[in-house]
Amino acid sequence: MIWRFSSQEMTFEKVRIMGVLNVTPDSFSDGGEFFSEEKAVQRALEMEREGADLIDIGGESTRPGAQSISTEEELSRILPIVSRLQSRIRVPISVDTTKPLVARAVLKVGASIINDVDGLGAAGEMAELAREFEVGLILMHRRGNPQTMQQLTQYEDVVEEVFDELDKSFSEVLSYGIHPDQIILDPGIGFAKTAEQNLELIARLRRFHSWGRPILVGPSRKSFIGALTGKSSQERDWGTAAAVSLAVTRGAHMIRVHRVAEMKDVIKVTEGILQAENQTHVRS
Repeated sequence: MIWRFSSQEMTFEKVRIMGVLNVTPDSFSDGGEFFSEEKAVQRALEMEREGADLIDIGGESTRPGAQSISTEEELSRILPIVSRLQSRIRVPISVDTTKPLVARAVLKVGASIINDVDGLGAAGEMAELAREFEVGLILMHRRGNPQTMQQLTQYEDVVEEVFDELDKSFSEVLSYGIHPDQIILDPGIGFAKTAEQNLELIARLRRFHSWGRPILVGPSRKSFIGALTGKSSQERDWGTAAAVSLAVTRGAHMIRVHRVAEMKDVIKVTEGILQAENQTHVRS
């Protein structure tokens, strides 16, 4: 069955939570806590119980300065986990990868979304896979790669330039015949942006609504929170909660987080306040 996220689902009352599952030894956020296959499987099932609407599994670190790994190594980390989960989990599984060979292999065993942090890069192989398998495709904005991206933060207007660059990826995907309902767009918080630029992107998130597609925001434990609070990555969940709440008020449709249960409460309360505000406007 084709994976779709229709415009009718894009409401504040239905903000989706994507649970992060890093199966890497060098993740900035969890230090390889779920690197073992058994721990990764159990954490995915736990996040589903906590209320995650999707599980995003990544086998290669994309933090600034991270070194690339081979296709074989990345597959060895995530393929067994997806294989074990596909018959045990009810929510969609997303694969966080920039490698078409990895995406193809994981789609064959049950993943239903490709999360491409490279926004297609220079090629359309991911778009072809999304069309072939009829799956969802998340396009994220990023300049360069983990080794170079933090040297590529020169913007005259970060919101407009991120919009324009991501719009090119969106247009390219559509040229491959993919239905717009298969596509989610992500401005790439923490990727080729300074702390101040990340804050501006969240503050002006509504600019990205003009596509009529869901907007995914991933602020969880990112360095801009550390820049504001002075806290290490493991201590940034309170800062993440603030970013999540404000992103929802600015129109995020999906939030990518490490702490699912806690951020679900944050979203519920934020949604409740937004609903009360809307009812007040209706009465007035």
